[in-house]
Amino acid sequence: MENTEQGKAEKAFKNFGKRLDDFMVEVNEASDHLQKEFKSRFEELKESAEELKKQAKDKERWKEVEVSLKKAGEQLNNAFKAAFKKKEGQ
Repeated sequence: MENTEQGKAEKAFKNFGKRLDDFMVEVNEASDHLQKEFKSRFEELKESAEELKKQAKDKERWKEVEVSLKKAGEQLNNAFKAAFKKKEGQ
């Protein structure tokens, strides 16, 4: 009877070991996939940073954009005031 119990324990450990090996393979595959995805995202971020850096160098252009946006904001503000302004005498 002792041999039977020992055989069951060995079988359980073998089964556990096989499942652990399968799990490690899955973890390694997932790790490789994530590593590739992170590398891809990192490259995208680097490209975006370079583009922003190039655009930031053109300060005069951004100053013009800033002035235009301020004017547009003021005009939009005036339009809202005019649209929602109560009529005199009401």
